[in-house]
Amino acid sequence: MQTLVDLNADAGESFGRWTLGADDQLIPLVNSVNVACGWHAGDPGTMHSTLRIAREAGASVGAHPGMPDLAGFGRRAIALSPQEAADACLYQFGALRGIADSLGVPVTHVKPHGALYGLTLRDENVADAVVDALANAAPETNVVLLAGQTAQRLAAKGYPVVREAFADLDYDDNGHIVIEPVPRAKSPQQCTEQATSVLRGELVSMNGASVPVDADTICVHGDRPNAVEIAEAIRARFDEEGVGTAPMATVLAKRD
Repeated sequence: MQTLVDLNADAGESFGRWTLGADDQLIPLVNSVNVACGWHAGDPGTMHSTLRIAREAGASVGAHPGMPDLAGFGRRAIALSPQEAADACLYQFGALRGIADSLGVPVTHVKPHGALYGLTLRDENVADAVVDALANAAPETNVVLLAGQTAQRLAAKGYPVVREAFADLDYDDNGHIVIEPVPRAKSPQQCTEQATSVLRGELVSMNGASVPVDADTICVHGDRPNAVEIAEAIRARFDEEGVGTAPMATVLAKRD
């Protein structure tokens, strides 16, 4: 059983006066936080406040670039060429890093959001372009991709790829995540069991099939109504099992 893993959360997804997620409660429970950069959610003020929460909690920070789709929360498919996808990630990464620099917070990773994340799974050229563009712009920055063939292939080429699994999403028989347009509350026990299964290297799909998984980080979605309860339950189980947690850069370094 894997004994060291990163626990990450998508956060900073409020917009203006509209609040989504309990970031002040969730971020202290995780090791790494993925901050929305304004295209699918978030705005400069929200980025600023989320970065401050992460700094105070000691969580590592990453950019969470999405599709230009505020109305659909970045979860609707938009056709992007590999270059367009890479440029979208670079643009949003730069926006977050500008605010992070003003607060003295390093941006250590990039994790595509929603439909953009899905595009990296369906189109190898998109994944290649995104990872290569970020490696050229900020070689020290890790890129988070779904644990599986694409992540393994790019990691084997020497790119700083972090392999991700999900505690609160279902998987299909091919090992792909099933995205919920509007996340609902989910059983903390069920999510905890799935997170523990990740550490054992095997998940069960929504159809009952065995899905092998090799992950460095496990995600909890901040926009799920009971995300805090899920993260607390996972933390408690990890403590029981003697599993340590650390920011994804630390986990990746120990893996290598």
